[in-house]
Amino acid sequence: MLNTRFGIEIEMTGITRSKAAEVIADTVDGTKHYIGTYYDTYGVTMPDGRVWKTTSDGSLKTEKKVNGRKITANKDYSVEVVSPILFYNNDMESLQNIIRALRKAGAFVNDTMGIHIHLDGTGHTARSIKNFINIIASKNDLLYDALAIKSDRQRWCKKMDKHLVSEIKRKRPQTLAEIESIWYAGAIGENRTAHYNSTRYCLCNLHSFFNGHGTIELRGFNSTLHAGEVRSFIALALALNHQALTQKSASSKKPQTENPKFAFRTFLVRIGLNGKEFENCRKHLTKHLEGNSAWKYGKD
Repeated sequence: MLNTRFGIEIEMTGITRSKAAEVIADTVDGTKHYIGTYYDTYGVTMPDGRVWKTTSDGSLKTEKKVNGRKITANKDYSVEVVSPILFYNNDMESLQNIIRALRKAGAFVNDTMGIHIHLDGTGHTARSIKNFINIIASKNDLLYDALAIKSDRQRWCKKMDKHLVSEIKRKRPQTLAEIESIWYAGAIGENRTAHYNSTRYCLCNLHSFFNGHGTIELRGFNSTLHAGEVRSFIALALALNHQALTQKSASSKKPQTENPKFAFRTFLVRIGLNGKEFENCRKHLTKHLEGNSAWKYGKD
């Protein structure tokens, strides 16, 4: 479950892109350099050759603190930290150290910001992609509530499209090409290969899989500079990916959730986030939900 390669993008403000790159370089013993491009990007090359980037995003509300008060800042304070390819067991400590260092340097987040996690699509088949679609669809409401997706960000991470799910069920596609055609059916007149194709703006983005870097992108995470929360998001993404890959089939039917906290906790356990190792992850991922995590109908 934890062996899948991934990348993460974390949006923030409070410090400039140049400063963020400097902080990352100091944390990983890397070398900062200016890349440029339309996104005014800085890079940090690690000793092993992998490169972190700090780039701009026009959708972010940029701010900085002056005398402890947040005020509007210029576009230099639009910061999206883009990781290189990471491995959970090898890189989690370093990632968490970077997050803590950025927060200490003055970075913070606001309601316009999110976290995107890209999962390596290698090994996915038509079966596993259908599984992924159905798993996300069945947990649409629970995921939105558990992740407390803010209204300002919902246009960038929409729920799994009901028409897409019904078409997958009706047509029973057997190849990735057939699923791709269904995925883009609603984007009439748009170029499938365009980076900003409208289908990308959903919680589970398969545009990046079909016509991007071959990754499955999960976009439903509010940005945070809490290292434990970021670890929890990554663990959830990896567990969902593993479930899609290994499960024979998955239903899009929504479960009964009279006790959302219990329902989501048991789901997390079922997909592999069980035991002491993931105790804090389960706490972070269920803390926004109502109900009792230990008792389905409440303790007598």
